[in-house]
Amino acid sequence: MSYRHLLTLVAAFVLTGVAHAHEYKVAELQVGHPWARPTVPGQPSGGAYLSIENKGKAGDKLIAVATPAAKSAEIHTMSMEGNVMKMREVGSIDIKPAEKIAMQPGSGYHIMLIGLSQPLKAGDKIPMTLTFEKAGKLEVSVYVEDKTADKGGDKGGMEHMHH
Repeated sequence: MSYRHLLTLVAAFVLTGVAHAHEYKVAELQVGHPWARPTVPGQPSGGAYLSIENKGKAGDKLIAVATPAAKSAEIHTMSMEGNVMKMREVGSIDIKPAEKIAMQPGSGYHIMLIGLSQPLKAGDKIPMTLTFEKAGKLEVSVYVEDKTADKGGDKGGMEHMHH
């Protein structure tokens, strides 16, 4: 492999790493990789996901979420009840010391973006403000990523969820 090819490969790796490894920190909380799924035109809502790790010795709480990309943003949880996926709003998420909350499609917590101002397109980046009870506000960028290919064509199942 030539030196030039090696540099190209390294540059591609570094750029890819930067695009997929965005993390934020406020006080003792570390927020990792905020992302959202693309939506289709006319779809009124979407979901956003991220991780929150408490590296401190005291608990904290995610108490609010906001973004100019939607009329409102709510913290939701999903669970299976029999054969039905149930989704409900929760007022906050407790983050105990040394705990990591990993939001992901299909189960657990996610951020529901309600009343989208426009469809979320792969490659877009939207601003979001996370408000913690003790640590305060944290501004993050949410990257719109099409991860359906990773899930064997799963479109997230949101069209079959019941509140």
